This record gives sequence, C-alpha cells and structure tokens, in this order.
Amino acid sequence: MRAERGAGLALLRCRATRAVSQEIRMCLLLGATDVGKSLLVKRLQKLSSQDGKGDLGDPPPTRPTVGTNLTDIVAHKKITIRELGGCMAPIWSSYYGNCRSLLFMIDASDPTQLSASCAHLLGLLSADPLAEASVLILFNKIDLPCFMTIEEMKSLLRLPDIIACAKQNIATAEISARKGTSLPDVLRWLQDTHRTSV
Repeated sequence: MRAERGAGLALLRCRATRAVSQEIRMCLLLGATDVGKSLLVKRLQKLSSQDGKGDLGDPPPTRPTVGTNLTDIVAHKKITIRELGGCMAPIWSSYYGNCRSLLFMIDASDPTQLSASCAHLLGLLSADPLAEASVLILFNKIDLPCFMTIEEMKSLLRLPDIIACAKQNIATAEISARKGTSLPDVLRWLQDTHRTSV
C-alpha cells in the first residue's frame, strides 16, 4: 500500500511538472554583444505594464549581460523573455528547449557585426529545437545617424534567401530600443505569437 501511494504521488508530481512546463511561454532574446538586448527587455516590460501605450521616458541604465536574464512581461498572457549575453553564443544551444519564439537583434549602426550576426542567425535557424519557433529579426539603433537601411542590411545578409530556405516563420522590424520606435509592434508580435501557444 505504501508503494502504491508513493507511485501515485510520483505520478501527480510528474503531471504537475508537465502542466507547469506547458504553461511557460518562453521567448529567447539573442544577438551579439552591445546590440541593445537588455534595454529592449526593460522597455518591453515597461510598455507591457502600460498596456502598450504611453511615454517610455528616458532610457534606463543597462550593463552588458554576462549570463542569462529572465524577465516576465504580460502581453495578454505571461511571457518569459530569456536574454542571453552575446559572449554566451557558443552555449546558446543549451537554452533552446521550450522556446516558442525568438527575438534576434542586429545593430543597424555597426556594419562590422553583420557577418558574425549572419553566422549566428544561420546557426539558430538550422537548429532542430527551434524549427517550430517564430522568429522576429530586430534591426536596432535606427535612431543613430550612421545606421544602415533595412534594404541594405537585407541585401548584405542575403535575408530573402535565408527566409525562403528557413523552416521558421520569420518577420523583421526596424526599431530603436532607446527611443521606443516600433516597440509597440514588437509587443504586438509577441502577443500574437504566444496567443496561439498551448
């Protein structure tokens, strides 16, 4: 009888764990070092608390992410954004599990990072655990005077070819995490993507 009770408790724990893992709506936020990931997360968190409206104010201070940061935002449903530092690129694959969406940031003001960003993006899109994840490629820092246009970046990255060959549903957006430009669209994309999640 004690063995049956133990087996029953183990089954209940297993079901509870499975239910909790199904409720987590995980979004990975990846990109090279210093592309603005931490600022984006803070801005999205503030925007979601204002129901996608209102003035974001001055940009909050940030520092480079050395490990991983988990941030919950509420966009109709709770979504957990896992930001991984650019220096962690060699072990990004350790965090692909349970990922429903992927935000991949590129610095539109730094053409020297494009080749490395392209290599990272190709690696992400070819990873089996991310085959069903929705992807939003964010071209950040469009507020700077030296930024490249989205057409220039798409051409240099050969993005139309990458999108045509990818298994994932891929969208792109030009943003400024500092000024808040197009961030309501990013929040809406997260809402729409995770609305259909289990």
